[in-house]
Amino acid sequence: MAIPLRIHPMLATLTAEPFDAPGWIYEEKYDGDRIVAYKDGARVRLISRNGKDHTERFPRIAAAVARLKPRALVLDGEAVVFDAKDVSRFQLVQNAQDSAVYAVFDCVFVDGKDLRREPLSARRAAMRKAIGRSTSVFPSHELARDGLEAFKQARRKGYEGLVAKRLASRYVEARSTDWLKVKVRREDEFVIVGYTRPEGARQFFGALLLGAHVKGELRYAGKVGTGFDGKTLASLHRSFQPLVAAKTPVANPPRERGVTWLKPKLVAQIAYHELTSDKRLRQPVYLGLRDDKRAQDVVLPVARR
Repeated sequence: MAIPLRIHPMLATLTAEPFDAPGWIYEEKYDGDRIVAYKDGARVRLISRNGKDHTERFPRIAAAVARLKPRALVLDGEAVVFDAKDVSRFQLVQNAQDSAVYAVFDCVFVDGKDLRREPLSARRAAMRKAIGRSTSVFPSHELARDGLEAFKQARRKGYEGLVAKRLASRYVEARSTDWLKVKVRREDEFVIVGYTRPEGARQFFGALLLGAHVKGELRYAGKVGTGFDGKTLASLHRSFQPLVAAKTPVANPPRERGVTWLKPKLVAQIAYHELTSDKRLRQPVYLGLRDDKRAQDVVLPVARR
């Protein structure tokens, strides 16, 4: 039975504050790589949110999906690796891909039935039935039924945040306010737009200059100089060389000396304390590169109120 669809993942809208409302569930927000899994008979494909095939990158997940009972299946979830406290960490996914497991939060298609117009409650029931007792593929963790208590729970456990979902919602292939994300730890994607020259004992570069889109315009958002070891500095510097540009790609370049500008192609995951009033990152830390999101899709994170 061939799968007659190829989906673009449904995306959550960032909201500023936790809330509680009837008809919603609250799930752990995972810190990994978004993956849509397609099982068509014996063939399995793991596709990133921007359409890249990551089947070989996550062999454990691919093998586990292949063992699931449904012949035709489309699941939506996150490839994750947990630390010693059972908290998913983006850096661990980059360094331990063979051990990644699959946290599934939606089932879009199963054995001839397209579920996109079904409510989330029905899709999650189908998801649980399809997954069964697999250990490498498991349902996303639901938090407390009260949204405010769920946020406290996520904060106590050190999760990145939570995702609130309306149980009656259909699966739409776009960003939706029927899925709302509330962050505990601030992590977001930013475009690498340049780098500064190294100083002191550091080699290759000093800091990365970052940007994000605001109303379609790429704007400078600050620089990050921590989170790198020697191997990362060397690897990034090699990847930068084909991207060196003669002029800045941002509309509001900073007054920095010794900057090498880059074509805006690479996306970095950045942890930070907050965005300042002038939209600059405060206390940023580099976590790794993302290849599951296009640079043109990176927008400055602004919470819905």
